[in-house]
Amino acid sequence: MLSSIGLVISWIGALGIIAIGVAYLARNEGNAAAFGLPALPAPDARGWWQVKGIRDIATGLLVIVFSIAARDQLALLVLVLAVIPIGDMLIVLANKGNRKAAFAIHGATALALLLAGALLAA
Repeated sequence: MLSSIGLVISWIGALGIIAIGVAYLARNEGNAAAFGLPALPAPDARGWWQVKGIRDIATGLLVIVFSIAARDQLALLVLVLAVIPIGDMLIVLANKGNRKAAFAIHGATALALLLAGALLAA
C-alpha cells in the first residue's frame, strides 16, 4: 500500500515536471519568473530556460522509465533526484531570490520526492 502511494506521488511529480520542462522549452517568461530568482536573464540568454526545460523533461522521463523497467530501483532514483530541487532552493536563496518560492516550490518538491522515495522503499 505505501509503495503504491509512493508510485502515485512519483508519477504525479514526473508528469508535472515534464509539463514544466515543456513550458521552459517554449521560453515561457511567466514560468521562469515563478522560479524565484530575483531577475530574469536578458533576452539573448534565455536559452538557459531551454537547458532547464531539457533537464526537467529528462528527470520526469527517468521516473516513468524506472517505474516501468526498473521498479526495484525507483526508490533510490527518486531519492537521488531530490538533490535537484534542494539545489534549486539553495540557488534561489543564495542569489537573494524569493524565499517563499524557494521553500514553497523547491523545498516542497524536495520533500515530496523524499516522501515518495521513502514510501517506495517501504
